[in-house]
Amino acid sequence: MTPHINAPEGAFADVVLMPGDPLRAKFIAEKFLDNVQEVTNVRNMLGYTGTYKGRRISVMGHGMGIPSCSIYSKELITEYGVKKIIRVGSCGAVRQDVKLRDVVIGIGACTDSKVNRIRFRDHDFAAIADFDMVQAAVQAAKNKGVKVRAGNLFSTDLFYSPDIAMFDVMEKYGILGVEMEAAGIYAVAAEYGAKALCICTVSDHIRTGEQTSSEERQLTFNEMIEIALESVLIGDVTE
Repeated sequence: MTPHINAPEGAFADVVLMPGDPLRAKFIAEKFLDNVQEVTNVRNMLGYTGTYKGRRISVMGHGMGIPSCSIYSKELITEYGVKKIIRVGSCGAVRQDVKLRDVVIGIGACTDSKVNRIRFRDHDFAAIADFDMVQAAVQAAKNKGVKVRAGNLFSTDLFYSPDIAMFDVMEKYGILGVEMEAAGIYAVAAEYGAKALCICTVSDHIRTGEQTSSEERQLTFNEMIEIALESVLIGDVTE
């Protein structure tokens, strides 16, 4: 056990899906997994392990922001032997060609956070997803007939950013989605020898003001979840 996870040794599968919201973790476990058991609940950050088409998989919330997700992903990797983390979350869009409920696969993640500079001796660290996991997710989406966008995310520390002009810069540089965790998870995975991927569903559009409700974010976005789960099966075959 750790200060933040009260699961016993061996409670987690080698692959963990991680939404920000612990209630979304509960929803994923109950809707998509069989033989589900709750394995951790410290601070109500719920975690579950079950099977998907016979494959053992875990799902656990990681909270909001890089500090929170970094704690849980680090402990899962170093204390529970997790090899792969797939963040399944929501993001905002700044580009007009990215629409509400589009699925975005984060090949890389820019950030305004300093955490990666702290761990990388004040140099820029290119926070990128594992290539094989990206490839498996793209293939899973194609198999389902779901169009996905693959490219760069922006992981911000401030949900309510005062720097509105930065959205223009993000659009110019082709940022597909703005969220708060991918750059941290990618760096934690790199530091501790694991693999990671971030798949997001566009929950709101920063330019148009369109948005989904908190209930919709918790209970829908099923295409993203199915892509993540199927990508695990594809990865097992191709590795």
